[in-house]
Parts: sequence; C-alpha cells; structure tokens
Amino acid sequence: MNDHEDGSAGPDARHRRPDGVDDLTVEALGSLSKALETVERARGHLYSFHQLTGGADLELDRAVRLLREAGHREWADRVETEILGRNVIPGHWTFQIVEAYNATYYRPFCQVERGAVTELAQGRDHLYEAEMKEARRTPGHPAHTACPPDAGT
Repeated sequence: MNDHEDGSAGPDARHRRPDGVDDLTVEALGSLSKALETVERARGHLYSFHQLTGGADLELDRAVRLLREAGHREWADRVETEILGRNVIPGHWTFQIVEAYNATYYRPFCQVERGAVTELAQGRDHLYEAEMKEARRTPGHPAHTACPPDAGT
C-alpha cells in the first residue's frame, strides 16, 4: 500500500535525507536536536520557577495584611521588609534570571542547532526520527502511515 498520492511510500520530502548526508551526520543532528529539546524543557521549568516565585511574592501581600489584622504587626513588618520583593539571588529577580538564560544560553543554542541543520541537512528537521519511524512502521497498516493524510511529498 502506498502512503502518498503520487504512489511513493516513506517520509514526506521535508523529512527525507538529502543526498550525500551520511548516517553519522543524521545521528549527530538527532543528538543535537535532542539536547535542544531538553533545553526547551529546562527553559519551561525556569519559567515555572519564575511564575511560582512571583505568585508567592504576590501572596505575601495578603499574608502581611492578615498578620496586621490579627495583631501581629512585628511579624507583618518582618515579612514585608525581609521577604517581600527580595532578590532570589544577589541582584536578581526571577525575570532577570530568565532574561539572562535566554540571552546567554537558550538563543545561542537555538542558533547553533538551526545553523547545523541548515548547513548539514538542507534545513530538514528530525531526519533521525523520520528514519526511525520508517524502520518501525508496518507497511499497509492504517495506523502506521508515513505521513498525515494531508502531508505533501
């Protein structure tokens, strides 16, 4: 059974290995892409850290107000002066950590990964995964097609 309207089988054109690209290059680009995916996850956790810390800091307004209302002025003052608005590391709020990470590590990593894929594989992403999928498919099985029904060749 063929997967594409033109009668061809296998990955669509943007996931087919360009001529002259060897196995080791495909594997290396797959590894580089996997590392970037891990960095994407780490970045997501960094944004979680940023939002959770910011949410906690905003909740301190309520805690300070309630401590005052409960007659614990000294504790309200202590929370307000020692914790509310405090830097999470010297000189930094979490947004500054996110900005520094993005500028210093994340964006350069993305640029290098994109440059390698562009130069070494004509900009074709996920060649390693596409070839793995092709090796693991059951030809003719309706749930093992190479491409989505609307994908071009």
